[in-house]
Amino acid sequence: MQLIVAIVQDKDVNRLTKALNEHGFRTTKLASTGGFLKRYNTTLIIGCQEEYVDEALEIIKEHSSTRREQSPTVDPERATQDLFKIKGVKTGGATVFVLPVEKFFQF
Repeated sequence: MQLIVAIVQDKDVNRLTKALNEHGFRTTKLASTGGFLKRYNTTLIIGCQEEYVDEALEIIKEHSSTRREQSPTVDPERATQDLFKIKGVKTGGATVFVLPVEKFFQF
C-alpha cells in the first residue's frame, strides 16, 4: 500500500479529481495555502496499491497544468523598467509525495 500526497492548484483540482475518480482512485481533499505566492491550493491524499501508483501519477501529471502568474511582490510604482519585462512566475503543476504505508485500517 502506498500513500500519494499531491499538492495542486485550485484551478486544476476539479478536473483532476474527476479523472482520478473515473479511473477508480478515491481521493481526500484538504484545503491548503502555498507559501511562495500565498495562493490557495488543494492537497489530495490518495491511497492505492503499489502497482497502481504509476497510473495515478500519470493522471496527476496530465491534469495539473503549469502557467505563468505575476508575482504579488512586484510593485509597479517601485519597479524598474527591467522588472516590467518579467512575464511572471511559473506556477501550477503538482508537487507529489509517494509514501509507503505500513498499516491500513478502515472502520
